Amino acid sequence: MPELTNNGRDSSSVTVKFTKLFINGDFLDSVSGKTFETIDPRTGEVITRISEGTKEDIDIAVKAARHAFDFGPWPRLPPSERAKMMMKWAELIDENSEEVAALDAIDAGKLYHMCKAVDIPTASNTLRYYAGAADKIHGEVLKMSGQFHAYTLMEPIGVVGHIIPWNFPTTMFFLKVSPSLAAGCTMILKPAEQTPLSALFYAHLAKLAGVPDGVINVVPGFGPTAGAAISSHMDIDKVSFTATDLALLGILFNKGEVCVASSRVFVQEGIYEEFEKKLVEKAKAWVVGDPFDPKSQQGPQVDKNQFEKVLSYIEHGKRQGATLLTGGKTLGNKGYYIQPTIFSNVKEDMLIAQDEIFGPVMALKKFKTIEEAIKSANSTRYGLAAGVVTKNIDTANTMSRSIRAGTIWINCYFAFGDDVPFGGYKMSGFGKDSGLDALFKYLQVKSVVTPIYNSPWL
Repeated sequence: MPELTNNGRDSSSVTVKFTKLFINGDFLDSVSGKTFETIDPRTGEVITRISEGTKEDIDIAVKAARHAFDFGPWPRLPPSERAKMMMKWAELIDENSEEVAALDAIDAGKLYHMCKAVDIPTASNTLRYYAGAADKIHGEVLKMSGQFHAYTLMEPIGVVGHIIPWNFPTTMFFLKVSPSLAAGCTMILKPAEQTPLSALFYAHLAKLAGVPDGVINVVPGFGPTAGAAISSHMDIDKVSFTATDLALLGILFNKGEVCVASSRVFVQEGIYEEFEKKLVEKAKAWVVGDPFDPKSQQGPQVDKNQFEKVLSYIEHGKRQGATLLTGGKTLGNKGYYIQPTIFSNVKEDMLIAQDEIFGPVMALKKFKTIEEAIKSANSTRYGLAAGVVTKNIDTANTMSRSIRAGTIWINCYFAFGDDVPFGGYKMSGFGKDSGLDALFKYLQVKSVVTPIYNSPWL
């Protein structure tokens, strides 16, 4: 069974420089003066207090963003100039990767070495990808049937409100901000209340990169107050948000706090027994521990609420008759660590098979035919991503076209790319992040028609 590792580093060894709201280029106290605690999930202790944005603060941030869009330089700059600033921001992120990785480790419980090696470089590359797209936004010339000339313009949609989740604070920040910046939009971003630290640091770096005041505003706060104010604000033109309510890597990566976690694994009956045995062995050897320990493969859950939610799902699995093969318990006497947990004999109507758990909990199910596997895979209200492992190309083609999910990985998992659109079916949302599809979300099409006089052709 996994044991908790700890390298002894505490949150006091990480310097938190920014704790206030970032509005119109400055760090400010909230109007109310309220603050809230951000907690280190490794220990359950307070890291620092963060200014709490509410409706009044959102109003001020929206006013700044609206002024920056309606009268400021950002949407009027040559796209190549926007690209230069985005490229500079990406350079600054790379230069400060260790500091930002440490912030996500203490704030979100993310593995430090993974943040530094994967999350941070991926974020800066996402910025570069959309910087490269900024000067390639163009409309079309249209052929009309009458004596008219028509063309389309692609214009920035305006002021955008971004609400991002806690499971990938850095990645989600740049998946939302990068394409909207490239399009020429201005924005207000509310990071998850559990993980505000890196977002505020990125706002600081954006200012250093030369992004004009009012273009990016970061307002930490809670969903019912700050989030609701963004969602209902009549001067925000678009709201973008992510909801957060190989087999072992697929579920234990990022301690299961992944919207595409392979929480349900269907195994064909001919290999089921051997697969189950090897999976349990690997889960027992999985290293759970301090995110700063390079040996750790899994850190703590993001906060106490998520920790208790995951444990409650484990109890539901037991009560509803699933077989607990390994795990199911907490680790250590402080912090929010949970053992890698695997259930077998899972029925489709069990909660652990139907809900998004966002924790290190896997449900195994045996199947006999491809048709049975497809039916089981589609028997959920979610459909963000799925993985298929097979040597048969016909099986791969059938499964990828039959499973109702936005991304299908064949013989791989977590294969993301800046140029690959990512989004879900059913209750896993609508619209796409990544790729040019994400850029188009922040643009609107304008048709322009003029008459043609005395032309030899139409």
